[in-house]
This record gives sequence, structure tokens and C-alpha cells, in this order.
Amino acid sequence: MTTSPSPVYDIQKELVKSNEHPSTKPLWKHLSEGSLLAKMDPNVALSYRKALYSSKQYKHDQDDSSSCLSSFSSNTDHIYLKGTEDRVVVYFTSLRVIRKTYEDCCSVSMIFKGVRVCVDERDISMDSSYRKELQDMLQGKTLSLPRVFIRGKYIGGLEEIKQLHDTGELAKLLEGFAFMNDGFTCDSCGEVRFVPCPSCNGSQKLFEEEEGKSMRCPRCNKNGLIRCPGCCP
Repeated sequence: MTTSPSPVYDIQKELVKSNEHPSTKPLWKHLSEGSLLAKMDPNVALSYRKALYSSKQYKHDQDDSSSCLSSFSSNTDHIYLKGTEDRVVVYFTSLRVIRKTYEDCCSVSMIFKGVRVCVDERDISMDSSYRKELQDMLQGKTLSLPRVFIRGKYIGGLEEIKQLHDTGELAKLLEGFAFMNDGFTCDSCGEVRFVPCPSCNGSQKLFEEEEGKSMRCPRCNKNGLIRCPGCCP
């Protein structure tokens, strides 16, 4: 009974021959990818092809991601939030009227909490001045929340933050910022970022004794709230 030579034995024999002649090229330079895979065990060859495809696909995705971010950055360089060069600012909403918008805002919040960076959170549902502030910067463009600024520069929304986080670029952008302690919760506002105005107790009105009439409280917003002095810069 005759047996066919082992593919592994054949490859080893060819390697020995190539080593006997230093001037010859290594075996892998003589054989094409197909020739090498043909001599392998079918299961090994299949695993190799899958790994090779995954590697090429990953590189392709990384290139696409970098290209997308470069293009995005060049189109938004003119958008700048003055006075915030020392912080991360996130415009978001705590209202659940539009489920996707609310979930996107939560996702961005979780990413920044994961890296433990202090964030200046600006809830447009709690203070309408934030909405106007954002609209003025975006020059009337209609964009969904959340919107993120780092050191005054406009970064984008959830997709841009996810891409930066996945590629490790977000960590580079956040270098130098202060970090929060794990599990930190503000005792004053309970992470709401707003507290009732201490001047008018949230009524939005103050009584002017000299003139004998009430006037609009200058400290609070339309909801009778002020930014929490305990956790908001």
C-alpha cells in the first residue's frame, strides 16, 4: 500500500534545499499565496484567509475613518466657542421627547464618564440661552444633539466622538484635562447641573422696596434656575 507524501514534509524538504544554496531565494518568495495555501490543511488555509481578510478590512475601515475625520475637521474649523479653551463642552438635552436624540446624548455622556474627564454640560432643555448660543455658533445650521466642543474647537456629534474614541484620538485630545474621581456625584444638584435661584427661590421675581414693585430676577433663567456653583465652572 502506497501513501502520498505529506504536504508538510514536502515543504520542509524544499526549505532544506533552499538552505543548501545560500544564493537562492526563500521558499515564500518563490511560491504564490495560492500555492502555499494549496499545500496546507484545508482548515488552516481557511483560517488564514479569514485572518488576512479581517486584517485588510480593518485597515480599510481605519483609512476611511481617518479620511472622514480629516474632511469633517476641515469643514468645521471656523466654528469656535470662545472662552472655553480650558474645558470640554457638551450641548445636550435631558428631555426624552425624541428617543434617539436622548439616547445619543446619553451615549456621549457615558463615553466622557468612561474616560473620567470633567465636562461642562449645557442642557438646552433647562436653559434656552444655550440653544441660542449653539445656533449662533452653527450659523443657523440644523444639527441634532449632542454637540461637542473641546478647547473651544467644534468636534461634532455622537458619530464623531465614537470614531475618535475607537481610534484612540479622543484620549489625545483630552490630554491635560482634570479627571474626576470614580463615582463622583455633586451633592448640591445631583448631577442636574442646575439649582433653584437663591435670590428669588425660583420665582424669577424680586420685590423692589424703593419703587414698591416687583422686578425680574437678573440672576436666573426663565425656569428660575442658575448653574450649580458646586460642579459647574
